[in-house]
Amino acid sequence: MVEIDTNYLEQQFIDSCRYNTRSDAQSQTIPSTPGQIDLAKRVVTDLKKLGLKAWYNEKNGYALGYVPGNCDKEISAVGFFAHLDTADYPADNVSPQVHPDYDGRDVILNEEKQIILRVAEFPELKDLAGQRLITTDGTTLLGADDKAGVAALLAAVQSLVTQPEIKHGPLYVAFGPDEEIGQGAKRFDETEFPVEFAYTLDNGQPGDLEYETFNAAAATVEIEGTAVHPGDAYHLMVNASSLAHELVAGLPLAEVPEKSRGRQGFIMVTRQESTPDHAHLELIIRDFDQQLFANKKKLLKDLAQQINDRYDQERVKIEIKEQYSNIGEEIKKNPAIVKLALKAYDTLGLKPNIVPFRGGTDGNFLTEKGIPTPNLFNAGHNFHGKYEYVTVEGMQTVAQTIIEISRTHANTK
Repeated sequence: MVEIDTNYLEQQFIDSCRYNTRSDAQSQTIPSTPGQIDLAKRVVTDLKKLGLKAWYNEKNGYALGYVPGNCDKEISAVGFFAHLDTADYPADNVSPQVHPDYDGRDVILNEEKQIILRVAEFPELKDLAGQRLITTDGTTLLGADDKAGVAALLAAVQSLVTQPEIKHGPLYVAFGPDEEIGQGAKRFDETEFPVEFAYTLDNGQPGDLEYETFNAAAATVEIEGTAVHPGDAYHLMVNASSLAHELVAGLPLAEVPEKSRGRQGFIMVTRQESTPDHAHLELIIRDFDQQLFANKKKLLKDLAQQINDRYDQERVKIEIKEQYSNIGEEIKKNPAIVKLALKAYDTLGLKPNIVPFRGGTDGNFLTEKGIPTPNLFNAGHNFHGKYEYVTVEGMQTVAQTIIEISRTHANTK
């Protein structure tokens, strides 16, 4: 197993967590927040310190680097992606707390506020006894999503540079902005990244492999009512609030997030505002299966039409926008991508856990751009909140997986 400089890995993670890179869906700048620029340029500096070609793309906010191959044959390049931004949760003055040789018990994150990371609530903590645990201080998120991926990727690159006996093909690495708001990879310039395929390092535990994602769409519904005094409403009022309730009531009761798992899809009302005069609804539609996904979109349109058919004007207007597509079909056309990851897992003694990803990753947009990109893992836990944590050993496994994929790819071509 390849030696990883865990001091370098840990310091990269802690340093990156201290950058406030919380993305902002309302921002009009690219990237959406200045902290992402600062961290991206820091990553470029760190790659250059390793003697590598690295650059920052001002147009899309990506930090990129190139690791030349050192094997004796021509081989296609492999890519790896991690994202720099964090979710919509307090991220000012992040103060990572390191717990060496963690004892497997409850961790007091903030004594004054009595914020405690409890084993009873998060039983997977017991499996981490003896490891070097990193937590929040209870007042912010940590940023392991995806700074664990950022740190592990930098540590893997550092190992490849400092241990030339590890034979590998060429690698491209990318550190992107605004993944949490679904904008960063849309702007990625694939011409800067001439790889055959790539992997994202986002969420998940060692052994996880996700090469299917949801198909996703967003729906906006506008309902026009006719508001009159309720005392004179007979055969005159059309209550937009009532029509909104009728439309929502027509949705399948079982096809909601809180009743769905595995490969089951859902329709979720994310926002609803209504008065008798006007109603506004926002919904998201998700499914792995293309036909079921199409059926869900059709259901929404049919419900709107059923209401409109009762009136002499169009009361309900619905707009559906596609967001991203399941990467599974494209990955299946390139089975070697999955086989390569599984072979690396086997070498490292990781038990494969192939699961559909109930969401989307940068890989959705990258795959659409011609770079088939499944997701591996970053070994963090409890993302997007004050109970977030990761271990150095977990991130070390991420780095070793990157290296093993790179080495295996070189040896199988």
